[in-house]
Amino acid sequence: MTGSALERLTLARIVPVVEITDVARGVQLARTLAAAGLPVAEVTLRTPAALEAIRAIASEVPDFLVGAGTLLTPAQIDDAAEAGAHFGVSPGFTPALSRAASDAGLSFVPGAVTASEVLAATESGHTHLKFFPAEQSGGAGTIAAFAAPFAALGVRFMPTGGVRPANLDAYLGLATVFAIGGTWIASRDQIAEGRFSEITQAARTAVGTVAAFGA
Repeated sequence: MTGSALERLTLARIVPVVEITDVARGVQLARTLAAAGLPVAEVTLRTPAALEAIRAIASEVPDFLVGAGTLLTPAQIDDAAEAGAHFGVSPGFTPALSRAASDAGLSFVPGAVTASEVLAATESGHTHLKFFPAEQSGGAGTIAAFAAPFAALGVRFMPTGGVRPANLDAYLGLATVFAIGGTWIASRDQIAEGRFSEITQAARTAVGTVAAFGA
C-alpha cells in the first residue's frame, strides 16, 4: 500500500460508507469494491461486527483502504486503530478526539459544518474535514461559499449525508471537495443479502463518474 490514507482518499474521490453485520460479508465486500476499481470503504461503528470486520479486511485484503466511521469517543478511536483501520472519520470535532487520533497514529477526518467548527478543527491541525450531514447543511452551495474565506487555511471537505448519483456532479465539481462519502454504493441490506453484483455496478458507475471529471 503506497501513499498516505488522506492521499489515497483524495485519489479515490468516492468513499463507500457501509454498515457490516457479518465479518465474512465485509471481506467479500472489500474484494468486490476493489475489483470494481474502488478499493476503499468507511466501516461505520454502528454494528457489533464492525471492528472485527475492519480487522479482517485489513488482514485479508491488504491493499484495501479500510476506515472506521462514526467515531464518537477517544476509546472508539483507540479500538479502530487497534483493529487496523487506516483512517478514522467522525461526524463532529472535539480536541479529545483529535488528541486520541494523534496518539494512535490514525489519520483522522473530523466533522465540521459551520465556520466556527472549521476554525476549531484547523486550530488542531486538521485541514481535511467531513461535512455532515451534507445536504441538510446546505450541500454543495455551502461548501462553495466556504472556499474563499478558508482558502488560506487549505481546508478541504468530504461531504457525506444525502449525496447520491443525482447530485454527485455538484460535489465533484468543487475544488475544495477532496472525497465524497456515500451509502448508495453498498447499502446494509445489499451487503447482508450478498447482492454484490448490484454493488459492483454502483461502484463502477461511481468510478466512471469520477473519471469524467478528470480525477
